Amino acid sequence: MEIDEAITLTQDRLAEEGGSMAELLGHFRERISPVLIGDPGWQRVLECATSHPVILAALPFGFELPLHSQEPCADFGVSMVSNPRTTTFFQERARTDRGDEPAAAILRVFEQMDAVHSPLRDIVGRKLMLEYDTGAARDGQGLFPGMFLRPGETPILAGQGHQEAVTDVVDALLSSVGWTMSDGEREGVVRTYLAQPEDTRMDSFGIFPARERSIRLAVMGFKSVQEICAYLEHTHWPGQVAAVEDVIARFQERTHVVRTGLNIDVREDGLGPTLGLTLIVKQRYTKDSRYWLDGLTDWDPFLEALAHEELVVADKLDALAHWVSKPTPLFASSGRYVLLRGIHHIKLVINDEGLSKAKAYVFMVLSGALSF
Repeated sequence: MEIDEAITLTQDRLAEEGGSMAELLGHFRERISPVLIGDPGWQRVLECATSHPVILAALPFGFELPLHSQEPCADFGVSMVSNPRTTTFFQERARTDRGDEPAAAILRVFEQMDAVHSPLRDIVGRKLMLEYDTGAARDGQGLFPGMFLRPGETPILAGQGHQEAVTDVVDALLSSVGWTMSDGEREGVVRTYLAQPEDTRMDSFGIFPARERSIRLAVMGFKSVQEICAYLEHTHWPGQVAAVEDVIARFQERTHVVRTGLNIDVREDGLGPTLGLTLIVKQRYTKDSRYWLDGLTDWDPFLEALAHEELVVADKLDALAHWVSKPTPLFASSGRYVLLRGIHHIKLVINDEGLSKAKAYVFMVLSGALSF
């Protein structure tokens, strides 16, 4: 069965269950270590999840876990596709509450995806990802999530003249929240693409409407530290390249790194000073039917390498090591499901002083189509 068919089948069955993502997460609380997410942090996650339908569990959802912080908290992320069932839900949300800006923004993205001869759909398909900063829930601010698109249909590869596709995706994201790309942002986005070395790709695009304005670009596939340093210099990244070299060298001494990815923030006045570094230990391919299946020990070497970093909280790292599990059968009134759980990636955040943060991105996804 193709992935899209499996998602549709699972969503149809989850619709029979009804309810919200928060209600679903309630059933999984005992599976999530309080070392990673304590009760106060869990309540903030539920606040973010309550406004989303349970059918979103047919696509990956999960948590951003700050391994550098003693506080057991997490940001919450969900994925969705533009289809009649999902669109109807957000149309009803927007109709019920005219001030629901996130629902309106989601619908604007869907409208662009669903337009006739849509250039956006040709590049990213119909998938949109959201990331909720649970700190906003704690501070009583509006919960406007970060919004992300990935070029899953047409890969945006280096040296292929795809700068128009790059700006099309950024324009779509910005316009969904009422922003217009400035000349400075456009120049920075295009320069970031054109500077990419051969065999790299633009992996995702993001904006954070609740934060200081910037455009988050993820570039994946760097083969060496030399490629990364040359790229950062060509893009005029204002940070300390030597700090990046130092972090990569430490991890290369401890474990095998397949490829490396960078997260860069494009602003009106140039690139932001912090850099996200993703060291890939397992190559993933979006179209692979087993994309979301991790081996139980795939991440062990990297976690062991990460344990040498002083800023990482040891108890959290121990709990994270037990996150990956075998596919688990679950039973509900609508039938049998399989729960998949794993680590998607770990991001190292670098500033002028070196490694400042380490974040694990973990996922869960339900399938009503898989059998084991």
